[in-house]
Amino acid sequence: MDVTKQFDIINYSGGELESVADSVVVEYSLTVFLNGDELVTMLCTPKSLQSLVVGFLYSEGIIESFSQISDIFICHKDGIALVTLTKKRMKAIGDIDFRKTITSGCASGKSVENVSAADYKKIETTIKIDQLKVLELIKQFNKKSEIFLKTGGVHSCALCSQDEIILFEEDIGRHNALEKILGQALQDNIDLSDKMILTSGRISSEIIKKAAKRRIPVVVSRSAPTDAAIDLAKSLGITLIGFARGARMNIYTQYP
Repeated sequence: MDVTKQFDIINYSGGELESVADSVVVEYSLTVFLNGDELVTMLCTPKSLQSLVVGFLYSEGIIESFSQISDIFICHKDGIALVTLTKKRMKAIGDIDFRKTITSGCASGKSVENVSAADYKKIETTIKIDQLKVLELIKQFNKKSEIFLKTGGVHSCALCSQDEIILFEEDIGRHNALEKILGQALQDNIDLSDKMILTSGRISSEIIKKAAKRRIPVVVSRSAPTDAAIDLAKSLGITLIGFARGARMNIYTQYP
């Protein structure tokens, strides 16, 4: 499925008007059904949809591992994801508050919970950040942002070791892009305890919460963090870096 569309527009530049073709990102609606009941409708970029669904279910606490999904089917034409959980998992989680929420991934499908450091174990890590390597990863990260370079309409997210980018995704929602990364990592059973997240978007407490849940010790962004994100990262032992661009970065927290 195409992730961009061409539109004929009028461009104004330098006092001149010109008719040009412009690439625009596709906004796609995906409705997730869980064991036959409608759970959520997500507005997203029509790429890596299974990873998005898996990541969303994990972030919402509906699954704890990919093995708890007995079947998943994505109908791209109709914008539907059909997910069946194992009977054991359905029994364990009991009744789910099914809500027909529509989200572009700028908040979780549920009402955003009050995030407290007490809800998570502090991350213990021996990773030492090499600033030059982080900046080199950011350069590679920027070059991989093909949809952004075409449209300017998406966020990017990557999972990295200290030396290379392992997974990369783009989406109209910064949370969606992260969910796709986490969903694919869950399916591939990737150890995240020595990895870092790179993102183009603002780092909120919700982003730190998602990293903490997966025991990811480092979060790096081209953009700014919020005060709540910094406080939470300090409490949880997460290295938080913002404004990583060119030859500079702001290190808000650093561990060990």
